[in-house]
Amino acid sequence: MAPTPARRILVGNCSWTDPTLIASGGFYPAGVTSAAGRLGFYASRFPIVEVDSTFYAPPSERNAQLWVERTPPGFTFDVKAFALLTGHGAAPERLTPALQALLPPAAAGKRNVYLRDLPASAEDLLWETHRRALAPLRQADKLGAVLFQFPPWFKAGHASREHIRRAVAELRPIRVAVEFRGGGWLSDETATARTLSFLESQGVSYVSVDEPQGFANSTPPVAVATADLAVVRFHGRNRDTWQIRGRSASDRFNYLYDEAELGEWVPHIRSLAARAATVHVLFNNNYRDYGVRNARQMTGLLGLAEAAPAALDERHDPGRSGEGREPPGQATLL
Repeated sequence: MAPTPARRILVGNCSWTDPTLIASGGFYPAGVTSAAGRLGFYASRFPIVEVDSTFYAPPSERNAQLWVERTPPGFTFDVKAFALLTGHGAAPERLTPALQALLPPAAAGKRNVYLRDLPASAEDLLWETHRRALAPLRQADKLGAVLFQFPPWFKAGHASREHIRRAVAELRPIRVAVEFRGGGWLSDETATARTLSFLESQGVSYVSVDEPQGFANSTPPVAVATADLAVVRFHGRNRDTWQIRGRSASDRFNYLYDEAELGEWVPHIRSLAARAATVHVLFNNNYRDYGVRNARQMTGLLGLAEAAPAALDERHDPGRSGEGREPPGQATLL
């Protein structure tokens, strides 16, 4: 096996508390049942994780501080930006009390609200909430990037580019990574060149994806580094479930890659590692233990050293008494 270039490649999973991962019994030992225990156990196996719960509710400083305390030095968190900052809707009850107070009367009774429904002061508050909440991770040198996963209706154009510019300005010096779901950003060679050039000019990391192709919201599997951090996310290749609605997100990502499919990406990841200082490889096929299984496989295919399993004792589950109960909203749906 050819050695991976001597750059930092981190391989991990999107979430450590997905309900189907926990229920599968295929990853966590029976005695590891608390939030603290699960994160500690996960961090003994992988060097990075993506926090998806912050897409559904704004990040909190308390949770970030707990994540710092429950992981070893050198562990990395990529954190998803809250839905409203990516053009998605969010349930009003998931907003912070300060944001709920800014909801106009016209938003009353809505199942979801959007940034356009709120006054400009609400967006200012959202940026400040992200900066404040992520400060513990940044100060501990455990924050990788904030991921903005944009929807298909976030179309390539001036207004969208200005939103990305604002994200960079508001979060500086935190790294920003963007993932597109269609939207014309990579619709042809000209659009692709313009998009990648723009991201490079802003120091924004383009997120390369592996996902089902042939849909309006499909993004081609382009492996490219536009900043010192390159990111690759694996969503699975289940065409039958890619656009399902009304079921759990884990059903959508019900796909286990085989070794040949993972092997297709090995030369591309090594190429990214030769061009970027750091590469994050994250598995979002969160159905049972599929993501962690594939992350382990990719670690081996890249010739990377796995974290040494620690002894299973109380140190892995300091919250077994109930002190480390799962923080609200931590269950992962995408």
